[in-house]
Amino acid sequence: MTEGASIGTALILGLLGGAHCIGMCGGIAATVGMTRPDSRAGALILLLGYNGGRLLSYALAGALLGGLGVLVADGTATLILRTLAGLMLVAMGLYIAQWWKGLLHLERAGSGLWRYIRPFASRFLPARTPLQALALGLLWGWLPCGLVYSTLIWASAAGHWQTSALLMFCFGLGTLPAMLATGLMAAQLRQLLAHRLTQQLAGGLIILFGLFTLAPVLVP
Repeated sequence: MTEGASIGTALILGLLGGAHCIGMCGGIAATVGMTRPDSRAGALILLLGYNGGRLLSYALAGALLGGLGVLVADGTATLILRTLAGLMLVAMGLYIAQWWKGLLHLERAGSGLWRYIRPFASRFLPARTPLQALALGLLWGWLPCGLVYSTLIWASAAGHWQTSALLMFCFGLGTLPAMLATGLMAAQLRQLLAHRLTQQLAGGLIILFGLFTLAPVLVP
């Protein structure tokens, strides 16, 4: 894939995964948004701070895992990484469409690290300033999430740690509509994203992305 296509895919993955984001992080986003119930603008600033921190944590994770991919970037390793990336996209699509829940195993694998991070993240609740919201997002971005983990594995196949970080940041940008809607109590968008048909269509599109990624491997 070209870099432009990859960035576009990352944005679409985040957008299509919005319903899952509401389920995983919607509660904390709503809590941040309700800290300033008297001011819509104040709530939006806090939400932007929180989500900005979340996006930075995704980019950091992308840089770290992408750096590991660079260390093994020979021909065979690149083929393996591309195959893994395509399979993870297919798994992500099945997960979002609620046709297969295998990615829950990834979430359980990350629960050990989260057990140590969560107490520090809780210290910033309620987030009353943009800096506190930013710190909360930086820590909460490490919440075990199959969608994030699968995207992270996909992004790590980019071949450069900078590109992996950019892809994860763009994935985070794609999740913003759902997260801001949740924080600002935009019920209509939340209901649309949570609709069963929306989830199935989103999952089906992500599966197509996965098959497109696998095509060069399956058809030499």
